[in-house]
Amino acid sequence: MRQSIKTAIICMTAAVLAANACSPAKHCTKPELEIPDRIAYERTDSNTIADMKWWELYSDTLLQKLIRNTLENNRDFLAASEKIKELQAKYRIANSALYPSLSAKAGGDHEFYNRGKGFTSEPEAQLSLVIGWEVDFWGTLRWGRKEEFANYLASQEAMRAMQMTLISEVAQAYYELVALDNELAIVKRTLITRQEGVHQAKVRFEGGLTSETSYRQAQVELATTASLIPDLERKIALKESQISLLAGDFPKRIEREKLSLTPTLSDDIPAGIPSELLKRRPDIREAEQKLKAAEAAVGVAQADRFPKLVISLTGGTETEIIENMLKAPIATAVASLTAPIFSFGKKKAAFKASIAAYNQTRLAYENKILQVFKEVNDAVITYRSARENTRLKQNLLEASRKYVELARLQNLNGVTIYLDVLDAQRKYFDAQISMSNAISNEYLAMINLYKALGGGWS
Repeated sequence: MRQSIKTAIICMTAAVLAANACSPAKHCTKPELEIPDRIAYERTDSNTIADMKWWELYSDTLLQKLIRNTLENNRDFLAASEKIKELQAKYRIANSALYPSLSAKAGGDHEFYNRGKGFTSEPEAQLSLVIGWEVDFWGTLRWGRKEEFANYLASQEAMRAMQMTLISEVAQAYYELVALDNELAIVKRTLITRQEGVHQAKVRFEGGLTSETSYRQAQVELATTASLIPDLERKIALKESQISLLAGDFPKRIEREKLSLTPTLSDDIPAGIPSELLKRRPDIREAEQKLKAAEAAVGVAQADRFPKLVISLTGGTETEIIENMLKAPIATAVASLTAPIFSFGKKKAAFKASIAAYNQTRLAYENKILQVFKEVNDAVITYRSARENTRLKQNLLEASRKYVELARLQNLNGVTIYLDVLDAQRKYFDAQISMSNAISNEYLAMINLYKALGGGWS
């Protein structure tokens, strides 16, 4: 009894030592990055815009409908869902390898012999059950299971990251589309003004009140404005095609609202605590799971260098007469130990390759974190700049409008020539376009900041 206990203790100790010997931890350098205390120039705040649901941030009901259609029909998103199912099945396969397998075997044959007295036949039938089990002494199968499980979790995070990106892309394309609509409306309104200007210049020229130069300049301004319309209509059609593809549909007209001139967010948008980005951004968590999978792959490659023990138990019956099958039981037990002796360094090279692959994944993980913090930093700065730019463009628009009114009044009173009116109208047109672009850029900056902070997937 004591000898049995002693033997069991020795075996358990050997198993623990074997597991520790095959641990890849000592071969895999952990990521080393110091997370900054602050994001850009923002104060540390537990609140963040990323905590808002995407339907709370994007209040436009038509945009909400587009986003939902995209999440339901986008082919890349649907493919990501299937990828999760694939890796989940592979994890189950790796997990089942840890346990014994049971299979049934049935067969029969009919052999003919000629021993000098003519042909004789010997029928034979066999029915058996086979239990096979690979003893995972060095952890090869366990590390393989960990690798597949990490890949499965990474696929889930990849899908969440894709959702975050798709929502951002749809919202960005939508606001770009309504901005193009607004720009086209400005051009068409200006075109009417230019047509009226040409008519007035023609009347004044024919009445001898102005020179032909003013009349021809008015025609130039009219033609210049009219030439902008086809290109804007082309951009609108292409943008609608882009949104249709994102939503998993053929090119069609996209329903949308008009561009709001008053964005709903304030100048001060909380960015949150820097360390929370690591938990909130699904692409960071995806990179982390890939790192775990790479570490597990090192464990698999290391354990593969040691012997494998496979146990096979077979029980059944084998007889020449089918009626006597139950009277002829058979049973066999086989244990095979396979050990690499000489393979020209293949196992060792595979182990070194897995370590190099892990280091690549680790560096990619560290770079992903650096990239994410750069995205957030740039997004915060860009949004602040966009808000300030909108304010300044609003001042320019108001000043240009007053300039047009004054130029018209002075021209009617004969103080200035008509070319001054055309110059004022041109500046007002440019100011309207600049204001439209500024508002559009502010929306886009808001979308980019929301995405950078990890919003839009939960």
